[in-house]
Amino acid sequence: MTMDNMKRIKTAAGAVLLSAFLMSAMPGDDTITREGATTIVNTTTIGKSIEGYAGPTPLKIYIEKDKVVKVETLRSQEGPKYMAKAKKLLEKYQGKSVAKAKKLKVDAVTGATLTSNALMKNVQKGLEYYEKNK
Repeated sequence: MTMDNMKRIKTAAGAVLLSAFLMSAMPGDDTITREGATTIVNTTTIGKSIEGYAGPTPLKIYIEKDKVVKVETLRSQEGPKYMAKAKKLLEKYQGKSVAKAKKLKVDAVTGATLTSNALMKNVQKGLEYYEKNK
C-alpha cells in the first residue's frame, strides 16, 4: 500500500467519524409524534422564532381524526400571570377541524397581547406543519 493510499483511507475514515459524531449530536425530529390515535405537534423547533413578551412560546397541539383535541403550552419565559391569561384563548381551538382551526380568528387577550399573539402564531405554524407532514 502506498503512502498516498494510506492518506486517502485516513481522510475517508476521518470524514465518516465526523459525520457519525455530528449526526449523533443532532436532536431527533420530534416535531410530530403519535400516541395511539393522537398526533401531537410540538412547536418548540418550528416556532422558535415566534416570541411573546419574554421569548419563545412553544406548545403542543393534540390532533385526532383531523380535529384539534387539546392545545397545551410548554415551558417558556413568559410571566405566569400573562401566560395564565393568554392560554385561555387556546380553548377556542378545541373541537375544531384542523381546516377550521387554521382559519379561526381569535382576539388577543387584553393585558397579555404579545403572549396571546405568539401562542396563536404557534398554533397556526403547528397546524400548517401537521397538514404538510401528517
